[in-house]
Amino acid sequence: MSDNFPPPPPEQPQPEHLSPAGAPPAQPSPWAAPPGPPQKQRTGLIVTLAVGGGLVVAGAVVALVHAAMSSVQDSIALPPRSEAPYSEPYEEEPYEEEPTATEPDAKKDVTIISCTRDPQIGWQSAKVKVVNGSSTTASYTIMMEFLDEDGVKVAEGGAGVVALEPGESAVRKAQGVGEVPRGTTCRISDIWRTPSDRSEG
Repeated sequence: MSDNFPPPPPEQPQPEHLSPAGAPPAQPSPWAAPPGPPQKQRTGLIVTLAVGGGLVVAGAVVALVHAAMSSVQDSIALPPRSEAPYSEPYEEEPYEEEPTATEPDAKKDVTIISCTRDPQIGWQSAKVKVVNGSSTTASYTIMMEFLDEDGVKVAEGGAGVVALEPGESAVRKAQGVGEVPRGTTCRISDIWRTPSDRSEG
């Protein structure tokens, strides 16, 4: 015998299983997943629930804020208006001493005896004579105004006398401050006379 074996026969192609003519088509499995549209409906339901929940939460927040604002307004409410009748404040009239009939007017006690302008610096000054016409020792304060040719005040000054006995006289200089034009005049603006003690002088 020979070691050579004859070759195996070639494989025959298997016939395809075809459905016989007129047979109904294969039915899908009842456990298969449903087609696409139901999946889309489920997604829309989830979105709707999320939006609705957000609106409910927003409404609750607005309600809480409104309640908080109402409580704050109630806590800062203004006190009730008083029903007490209005009364105007009482003002006391200032006390004024009645002038003594025997005391002469203080303006009569002071006289301007000179009114000059310093040629070097242009400052005006006035000399006044004070005669105590009262019945008691008195001190005087004299205020002076310096007026230009149009009557406008251009400077002012003052002088004082302390503890002048009744009937006595004194001369004082009221010095103005600041340069004034030529032709400036002098005028007494105010005089105060107050009772005093000789020891004040």
